[in-house]
Amino acid sequence: MPKLLVVDDDLDMLALVRAALEKDGHQVDTEADAAAVQPARCQLYDLLLLDVMMPGEDGFSLCSRIRAEVDCPILFLTAKAEDAALVQGFGLGADDYIKKPFSIAELRARVNAHLRREVRQPTSTLSRGGVRFDMQAKVAIAGEHILPFTKGEYAICEHLALHAGQVFTKEQLYEAVFGFDAEGDSSAIAEHIKNIRAKLKAGGLSPVETVWGVGYKWRKDIVL
Repeated sequence: MPKLLVVDDDLDMLALVRAALEKDGHQVDTEADAAAVQPARCQLYDLLLLDVMMPGEDGFSLCSRIRAEVDCPILFLTAKAEDAALVQGFGLGADDYIKKPFSIAELRARVNAHLRREVRQPTSTLSRGGVRFDMQAKVAIAGEHILPFTKGEYAICEHLALHAGQVFTKEQLYEAVFGFDAEGDSSAIAEHIKNIRAKLKAGGLSPVETVWGVGYKWRKDIVL
């Protein structure tokens, strides 16, 4: 049974989210005070849902404080969907966000999509464009160094590398990686790609190409 933690200062929202996700068989804990959430506690969960706008410590600050010690997906619940907020959230290590107001169906679909991705068990390795993917450990390695990808960033790179040379739209990437096919979130993918490129560039690599007006691809001409 997946264990989820929802952090939001709105008690009515906590009750709503908890009831919705418990219908899918998840064990859901709630917390109204972000400052009370410690990294050791978060390590017990399979997914975290964090509200962005909270008094005292907000969701961004909480994510920044716990991310280095928490391996599970982190999703933001937010009414702040402008570009600057998305850049900040993904830069802190978030995997996805859900815009408020949201439907219960969307909430359940996005959460379940991320949980399904966590239990996939590919067992092979793959080398593309100077990057070696360990698809069991879910890590990408350049030279002797593990690239500091979040789980969402790793999943996007793995999918692109597995289909090197094929162009994917933002919507296709979102559906392929996260499995939520009702409405692919192009903003999320765009911010993930920015972060991916910055981390690859730090290792002297640039295998992800933009096909203007279409989407993204992993360069096939540098397959190793």
